[in-house]
Amino acid sequence: MQLPRPVFDATANGGKNLGKLPEWDLTDLYPDASSTEIKRDMDWLETACADFAQAYEGNLDQLDADGLLDAVLRYEKIDVIAGRIMSFAGLRYYQMTTDSERAKFLSDCQDRITAYTTPLVFWGLEFNRLDEGHLASLLATNGDLARYKPVFDRMRAMKPYQLSDELEKFLHDQSTVGAAAWNRLFDETIAGLTFTVDGEELNIEGTLDLLTDPDRSRREAGARALAEVFGQHVKTFSRIHNTLAKEKEIEDRWRGMPTPQTGRHLSNHVEPEVVEALRNAVVDAYPRLSHRYYKLKAKWLGLERMEVWDRNAPLPIEATRTVSWDEAEQTVMEAYADFDPRMAELAKPFFTSGWIDAGVKPGKAPGAFAHPTVTEVHPYVMLNYLGKPRDVMTLAHELGHGVHQVLAAGQGELLSSTPLTLAETASVFGEMLTFKKLLGAAKTTDERKTLLAGKVEDMINTVVRQIAFYDFECKLHAARGQGELTPDDINALWMSVQAESLGEAFDYMDGYETFWAYIPHFVHSPFYVYAYAFGDGLVNALYAVYEESGESFKEKYFDMLKAGGSKHHKELLAPFGLNASDPDFWAKGLSMIEGMIDELEAMEE
Repeated sequence: MQLPRPVFDATANGGKNLGKLPEWDLTDLYPDASSTEIKRDMDWLETACADFAQAYEGNLDQLDADGLLDAVLRYEKIDVIAGRIMSFAGLRYYQMTTDSERAKFLSDCQDRITAYTTPLVFWGLEFNRLDEGHLASLLATNGDLARYKPVFDRMRAMKPYQLSDELEKFLHDQSTVGAAAWNRLFDETIAGLTFTVDGEELNIEGTLDLLTDPDRSRREAGARALAEVFGQHVKTFSRIHNTLAKEKEIEDRWRGMPTPQTGRHLSNHVEPEVVEALRNAVVDAYPRLSHRYYKLKAKWLGLERMEVWDRNAPLPIEATRTVSWDEAEQTVMEAYADFDPRMAELAKPFFTSGWIDAGVKPGKAPGAFAHPTVTEVHPYVMLNYLGKPRDVMTLAHELGHGVHQVLAAGQGELLSSTPLTLAETASVFGEMLTFKKLLGAAKTTDERKTLLAGKVEDMINTVVRQIAFYDFECKLHAARGQGELTPDDINALWMSVQAESLGEAFDYMDGYETFWAYIPHFVHSPFYVYAYAFGDGLVNALYAVYEESGESFKEKYFDMLKAGGSKHHKELLAPFGLNASDPDFWAKGLSMIEGMIDELEAMEE
């Protein structure tokens, strides 16, 4: 039975009349951390993994097509149960990362599941040793098995880089005290930070929010508080980055991976040259995008030079207002429904069934995400909603992820997961739908200017800033390969990409050099960040196709989302006449941002 949806009253915790903010109801996963259902599934998992290894280890090459399909289905069921447990433990932890009981529960689940699944390491290794012709003949004789070919292709892409069976089992076994442990240290350190601004103690979300305050002195106070606290903890963050980068370098070296980025490209199922074309197109466009826009913004703010705390400042003409949760929900749902009523129907349960956790609370993980959990349940969306207009766009973004994950679930556990390069498609498209709806409703020139400027800034943050982040990571991993990096070394790498990407309009306060420290993607998912730029450029191109083709676009769009990870990006984009391997593709996407800046410049004439 579904329990009533719990809510969080933001006004009771320093909110700004946001109304009732939803909180997760995790009972669709498990009733609670001590439930008999978790024990049942843990016990089943231990037995299932052992039985799987006993049944198949050493004889995969003896299976016929039906036998291999049975093995795949058994493996998929194990994946579902392990994913369900870890989703529950992880989401519960992210609600309050400073709670030692939740942290212990997550760690214990990780330890047990890692131990139970160690016998399964043979699966990928033996599968990759199957003769190519033999596998092809099995796929040709069984359509149900052939459906999993994209999974097999991704597994076999790792074949040149796999180690001995013994070493692979060792790496799997020790993972909970490797990167996962450093990830937790980062999360708990960030969540535990406090910042004092004008006598008020804030968490990191509340302090970062000050960087968009209309009052320049408040923005400066927030930025300086961030710099002070990051500076106090920079040695810890430096140790985390040094250790993770070195661990990655060691494993990559043993595997024979040619670059630190190779593993990410393989998991994204994207060619290195495509990413390089994207990166080069964006860097070449810096002067036409961020440099040009920020010169305009300095003029609007009446400043000769901007400081970093002015980067996300609201425009002087922008009306200061708080967007209630109900208004945010209505805005996004109407934008989704205007595109296609099916989109709104898919989004509705997120609001009505406890699939969103929106409030800012002590100890809660910062940022926002949509977690797909497992295909037998549904996604959950996390926000830190403060009532800013940009928070509405964040809701549209994460809800797009959620809708994508719901649609892709029909592929089953192994085929539903979308590579990161395409995982941002529905989220950025959802933002674009919401932006276009708001832009169409603008009643004055000032309203239109404010919306356009906000969208350009979002795109710069998504494209320019993320490619600068990618370059920072590339430099950091290359430098770490030469030896230990001091905090000053990492600071210098950070500043080299900031100055290049933001342009000449900025001065940089003392302390800004440490702002790399709080970016979670560098810790959790090395080189993830280019996926944002990939997704933005892709959606700009897709939206242009939508505007040209109208109704005929929609079915193809839904089919693309339903495909999940079952097709390569070339197959998914072909029906729209798009090809991400074409260097001109990225230029077309960037031209949309340039066009908006052109319109903003024209408003000044």
